[in-house]
Formats: sequence, structure tokens, C-alpha cells
Amino acid sequence: QVQLVESGGGLAQAGGSLRLSCAASGSSFSRNDMAWYRQVPGKQREMVATITSTYTTNYKDSVKGRFTISRDNAKNTVFLHMTNLRSEDTAVYYCAARRRGTPIYNSWGQGTRVTVSS
Repeated sequence: QVQLVESGGGLAQAGGSLRLSCAASGSSFSRNDMAWYRQVPGKQREMVATITSTYTTNYKDSVKGRFTISRDNAKNTVFLHMTNLRSEDTAVYYCAARRRGTPIYNSWGQGTRVTVSS
């Protein structure tokens, strides 16, 4: 497992932007698939975006065209650039990692809160 630390959350106005960062420990970062999930109270955690070790990306339908996931293997960091934010994007955002070729994300950060005001 890797240690993950998120940052960059905060308050934004609807239509605004935020960039989340997730710093990972360890030397195997480039071999990990990475993901961003989010959760609101009373609801299940949901996938927002994923990026594989080979840079293939996938997005939740409602964030396509607004959010971009990227990674910098030299800095052991994954990013989520969020634009045109909506009130429904308000949630705690979590970074997750899994070893390439495995099905389960087994490393999680502590989460960073994003609040979008309308």
C-alpha cells in the first residue's frame, strides 16, 4: 500500500475552479492506477475519475468536460482539475491507488472537502 495525502480542497463559487492534488509515498507510484472518488453524507462513495499507469482516463458522466485527471510520476502526484463547478460537486474528495492489474483500490487518502456555493 501507499500513503496518500490530498490537498487543494476548499470553498468555490458555482462556475469556479479548484485543483486537487494527491501526493503519494513510495517508489512504485508509476506502477499504480490512481483515482479520485467523492462522498456526501448519507450516500455511497462514487468514482469521479481514474487514470491508469498507462495514462488511460475515465470519468463519471456528470463531470466529463469539466474535470481533468492527470498525473506527474516524477513528483508522485495525481491531480484533479475541476472547472465549471456546480453545487452538486460539493463532497469530500478522496484519492485512491491500486497496483496495476489488480481490481481493488486498496490505498486511500484522508479526503479533502470541496464546497461549491451557488
